[in-house]
Order: sequence, then structure tokens, then C-alpha cells
Amino acid sequence: MSAHWNDVYATRGRDELSWFEPEPTVSLELLEVLGVTCADSVLDVGAGESLLVDRLAEQGFTDLTVLDLSARALADITSRPGLESLDIVEADVTAWEPLRQYDVWHDRAVLHFVEPARVIRYAETLHKALAPNGKVVIGVFAPDGPESCSGLAVTRYDASDIGRLLGENFDIVSERRVMHFTPWGARQSFQWVAAVRNGRAS
Repeated sequence: MSAHWNDVYATRGRDELSWFEPEPTVSLELLEVLGVTCADSVLDVGAGESLLVDRLAEQGFTDLTVLDLSARALADITSRPGLESLDIVEADVTAWEPLRQYDVWHDRAVLHFVEPARVIRYAETLHKALAPNGKVVIGVFAPDGPESCSGLAVTRYDASDIGRLLGENFDIVSERRVMHFTPWGARQSFQWVAAVRNGRAS
């Protein structure tokens, strides 16, 4: 799968990537809703060429980690000014074994690519990587969103689906249905959820 995504990033510019957004507005808004501050450690799962870590670094965040399958995308991120000291993880999130815990798990447009048979591994990795009382922001194709993307089938989710995936030890703080417009103007419906780990047994 890494070869697929390396090819995508090698052969397409940002304005040819359907998921690219010039500003990570919803992500930043939901992080603010959760009360995330620059003292928190943030893991951006499937960062791709997203500008989220750029904006967080500009706000004073210093403990930032990006995870992606694509070495090409990660190289793009670390080449940008101000991100030279960013922590980099090249891995499949469903096979990754985190060596530490993070205060915040952020995922925009990765979960819907995870095959149904491996979704449980995604959830297990999230639970391992997230600190007690940690916070989660997930953005994924909604039920009225695309059925495929970048040549791959996707799984669409509503807020209750994401809630069940997270489990009973998470409280959903905010949920939003947002229309994303691709660089060429196509509409893609996204479901967003912001949640907090509450410490109850799952």
C-alpha cells in the first residue's frame, strides 16, 4: 500500500489531490473545542501533505508527530520551513506499535481507507497511542460521501459509527457534517467527531 501512496504523491500536485485543503479550518476549530493547547503533544495520522502541523507550529506547538505510509509525503512535510524538528513515523497505522503516548490523535481522511477487516487494529492502535484523558479528532467520508477515492474503495461513517469504534471510554464532545470542496470544485461530504477519553473501562 505504501507504493500506491508514494506514486500518488510523486505524480500529482496538491491541486490534483481531492482531499487537499488550503487551510485545515475544521481540524483547528475542533482542536480548539477540545481545549487543546500548545503544551499538548499531537499525533497527525495520515498527515500526507496537510498544512495542519504548519499551523500548529506557528501557534507554538513543539511536540508534533506525523505518521504516514508515504515516505514521499513525509519528505515534503519535513522540507517545509519550521518543521525540521518534526517527529516522523513512516508506517501503516494498523500495523504500527507506538513507543509513547500522545495527548491528541488527529486523523483526517485515513480511517475511511482502512479495510473493514483491519478497523479493529486501527482502534487498538488509537487506544495504545492515546494518553489517559487524551483527545481525538477524526474526519472521514460521511454516508453521503464518495464510495471510492484515489482508486481505492472506502468505508463511510456517521458520528455513531465513529463513537462505536472509539468505545465506551470516550465521550463525543462535538460532531459536524462538513462539505469539503476538492481543488477542482467537486463536493465531498465529511463526518467529523471530536472526543475525549473519559477513563471508564471500555
